[in-house]
Amino acid sequence: MIRKLTVVAAMAVWAGSAGAQAVNDYPTNARADYVFVCMATNGQTRTMLDRCSCAIDQIATVLPYDDYVKAETVLSMRQTAGERTAMFRQGTAVNDMVANYRRAEAEAEILCF
Repeated sequence: MIRKLTVVAAMAVWAGSAGAQAVNDYPTNARADYVFVCMATNGQTRTMLDRCSCAIDQIATVLPYDDYVKAETVLSMRQTAGERTAMFRQGTAVNDMVANYRRAEAEAEILCF
């Protein structure tokens, strides 16, 4: 009986960590980069550190990391002038990427700020 309980407990821990891993697919440097930019924009205080950390954690629960990277790339390329970057300024696919990112960011702002 004790052995069965140990196996069940181990499986519960493993299942919980697998679920957390699926949500926690953002690398630490991506999270840190977001927090640095957020704090540079909103203030270099402990309160902003907590809020900005909360925001990237919330974004990570809504938006898979690959989608986050794509949206960040599109937004970065939209700031660059030139003919070659025109593809990042128009089109349903790129606009959808940015819209999904903006929705995730807005939700994070409501929950964290």
